[in-house]
Amino acid sequence: MSVQLQSKEKFVFRIIVTLSSVVFLLVLILDSKILPRPQPMPSFAKYLPLLNAIINGTCAILLLLSLKAILAKNVQRHKKINILTFVLSTIFLLSYVTYHWLSEETKFPVDNPMRPFYLGILISHIILAAIVLPMILLSFWYGLSNQVTKHRKLVRFTFPIWLYVTITGVVVYLMISPYYNF
Repeated sequence: MSVQLQSKEKFVFRIIVTLSSVVFLLVLILDSKILPRPQPMPSFAKYLPLLNAIINGTCAILLLLSLKAILAKNVQRHKKINILTFVLSTIFLLSYVTYHWLSEETKFPVDNPMRPFYLGILISHIILAAIVLPMILLSFWYGLSNQVTKHRKLVRFTFPIWLYVTITGVVVYLMISPYYNF
């Protein structure tokens, strides 16, 4: 690998670590209630959880279509689908952060017998979402910069985690949505 490529890769890696850290810290800050919430909650905010679930479900389907495209050796379709998935995931992230800034947390009822199941899915979803973000960004970079060997090695881990996160995002929404208090 050339010195110029190594230098560029270090720069991109630093951006990925910084961006992932900023997103993680922002989510922690939103969860800690440090930032004041607008009162009352803007009316559009009540639609964001459904939008997020739709985006997550769409991304899950796109990830499977991307896998199908690459297995068929259709690299161009694979790239286009991944770019679309990346854009939708970015919109999801912006919508997610906006919703959690504007709204109060909705709690799953303590007396609901499904609560342990819900919390198990939610906790694994949150942890894996935090882990997969830098993996997605790095996989995306390797793919776009045509570093196919590195892309393949990393995507073996990134793909199943990202797919799990998108699917469980929809499951979490379906389980918590009856308890929204809008």
